[in-house]
Amino acid sequence: MARQRVPVVLIAGFLGSGKTTLLNHLLANRRGVRVGVVVNDFGSVNVDALAVAGQVDTMVSLGNGCLCCAVDASGLDAMLGKLSRPEAGIDVIVVEASGIAEPRDLLRLMIASENPDIRYGGLAEVVDAAEFEATRVRHPELTEHLRIADLVILNKADRAADVDKVRATVEEHAPGVPVLVTEHGRVDPELFFDPRPRERYGQLSFDDLREHDHSEHLHAQYESVTFTAERALSPRRFLAFLENRPAGLYRVKGQVDLGSAEARSRFGLHTVGAFIQLNRSTWPGPRRTELVLIGAGIDPAEIERQLTTCLSDDDTPDERGLLRIQRYLDEPAKD
Repeated sequence: MARQRVPVVLIAGFLGSGKTTLLNHLLANRRGVRVGVVVNDFGSVNVDALAVAGQVDTMVSLGNGCLCCAVDASGLDAMLGKLSRPEAGIDVIVVEASGIAEPRDLLRLMIASENPDIRYGGLAEVVDAAEFEATRVRHPELTEHLRIADLVILNKADRAADVDKVRATVEEHAPGVPVLVTEHGRVDPELFFDPRPRERYGQLSFDDLREHDHSEHLHAQYESVTFTAERALSPRRFLAFLENRPAGLYRVKGQVDLGSAEARSRFGLHTVGAFIQLNRSTWPGPRRTELVLIGAGIDPAEIERQLTTCLSDDDTPDERGLLRIQRYLDEPAKD
């Protein structure tokens, strides 16, 4: 099987929101994942580079002596190319955007990239809950940033006077975008990338997902739900579930049988917040839907009920339904 494309996760947010703290937490708790980092901020690059130094598996050494990839937005694609080359052995690339960077510009760069070795892995917007209203006054464009994010991380919740009010305001301005409330940037890395990559089911095998002991996580309050099915799922119903997922459900990953009659009928699924991505390959064994869903404050029984309603009524492929998932389909790796 050809090498999987490296996901690129974008972390954005205004100065002081806690992006570097979040990045360091992800690196310190990555559990076997090889991470490449791009720090998109010349102004504080020495501080940020030193903060992540020693934790990143592969860095690109530049003439200015920085230890990680430090570029402005115009050079981002070139740096991604250096980190995504097969010999680097990187599993995921994390781009920490400048505190004044425009997330939409980064998204455009990702969309325009002709690098065949990378794929978009989602945009996480980090927001300072304690300074939210003041930040909106200084930067009214924050509202737009929230709307285009795949996941909003409401950080510094311990310092906010009324974090529930702030969250309600964020959800009002960014309807449908999942919001994760955190302190000190402590986000479970599995919301972004998978530990101990395996070829069989993409970055992580289902057995690894199912058997992993989540009690060791810093955020053990995250719940994990597993769903398996021998019958195919209806592509229309399953897509409706993904696009209108229950509140608090931040991550869905695994493999899905959508009843396609094509040889490449195994759909690998990866979501981060509102971001959805599918890729096609052949089945390594019997066709079987195997999913792991991760969230906080979720109702496992309700999630299982909703997924059960996605089961197909018969064995006839729903060709029109399959066409609807094309918008989320990544370029498949050739077997």
